[in-house]
Amino acid sequence: MLGQERIRQLAGRILDRSEADQTEVVILSSDSALTRFANSVIHQNVYETDAEVRVRAVIGSRIGVAVTNNLSEEALAATLARAIQTARLSPQNPDFKSLPAPQPIPHADAFHPGTADCSPEQRADGVGAICFQARDAGVVASGALTTGATEIAVANSLGIWAYHPLTQAEINTVIMSDTSAGYASALAIDVGELDFEAIGREALEKCVRSQNPRSLPPGDYPVIIEPYATQDFLQMMAYTGLSAQAVQEGRSFMIGKLGQPIVDARISIWDDGLDPAGIPLPFDFEGVPKQRVDFITRGVAQGVVYDSYTAGKEPGRASTGHALPAPNPMGPFPVNTFFAPGEASLDEMIASTRRGLYITRFHYTRPVEPKRVTITGMTRDGTFLIENGAIAYPVKNLRFTQSYLEALNQVEAIGRDTRLLQAWGLASQSVPALKLAGFNFTGATEF
Repeated sequence: MLGQERIRQLAGRILDRSEADQTEVVILSSDSALTRFANSVIHQNVYETDAEVRVRAVIGSRIGVAVTNNLSEEALAATLARAIQTARLSPQNPDFKSLPAPQPIPHADAFHPGTADCSPEQRADGVGAICFQARDAGVVASGALTTGATEIAVANSLGIWAYHPLTQAEINTVIMSDTSAGYASALAIDVGELDFEAIGREALEKCVRSQNPRSLPPGDYPVIIEPYATQDFLQMMAYTGLSAQAVQEGRSFMIGKLGQPIVDARISIWDDGLDPAGIPLPFDFEGVPKQRVDFITRGVAQGVVYDSYTAGKEPGRASTGHALPAPNPMGPFPVNTFFAPGEASLDEMIASTRRGLYITRFHYTRPVEPKRVTITGMTRDGTFLIENGAIAYPVKNLRFTQSYLEALNQVEAIGRDTRLLQAWGLASQSVPALKLAGFNFTGATEF
């Protein structure tokens, strides 16, 4: 890691040298280690150190961005010059108002030295707890354990300075037999909080139980979905409509729905970069402090996230602190998302189901109709038929095409336990299991 003082010096030298009207410097420094395993054997152990400097130059309303991971004076000067030249060659953007001005940044603790200093031997011990369980059962385990530390810093010529270090440890595994697979995953700030024995046991039990799956015809079935599948609901809702840009471009499911019920009244979903139950990140990639944004509260649509650009397109609107690094065609995006838990256990959900499906996770999901959050995808790594309140037998994977909004209007129960899972990059999501009265499966597979 570079450390706060060196990063501040790097950013300051760029800002001092800039001839642009406004200048922004974003620095991401990371130390990342990966232990990957397959066939119940570690086959890769790698460690990577990198630092990225991203310069955004503004001339009038023309904007240019340039990026480097070379920290030499010459490279930084060349990157700044390239950003300025790009701005001069870019068209005017009449919707751009300004880079943001400084605001107080709240403190958030997301760094654990045990994760930052996690050794290859420690990662091997964690992975071994999974692999030995699989070997003893006559099946094979694969997956990866990642540990790392990241520094995020933002500075601009209007006076913003924001710095935040964080750590992440993420384990995922698929345990397979000739006819089945089981999956488990978890995310934590402190690698010591990951229970590798439990993760291995969860995936192994699913693998053993799902051997020799039977065919099941497509149709509409009640479903119980584990948090891994619930996570896809959050990811697809964020991707299709929880940003101001999606609303402004007329493609969000939230358009015309604010203040109205859109899902079951037991559902609340929000984004909070300061919640210690996630991976806290107190500011965005423009250095704007993050606000809690409630997307859905007790079933009612409440709001979406903004960055400074999308906020500038609406009079009186302010950024909620959800900018991604420039240039950013996606617009603002939630990266610390929570789905409120309910009161049911998985066992209670299963016991209350006369006939339905139990689903571990979804795979290869893609949007079909964004304004209804209609998604197509497949089940994966443990799909079972439930009959008379008990899991009866494993079934082959099914393809679905389903509006997630419609599914969330058919909630019968929400799990009382949540799991923190990695989404993409530094994003995290905390999600429970769900029981839904209906889910539309359109096809079956041969595996």
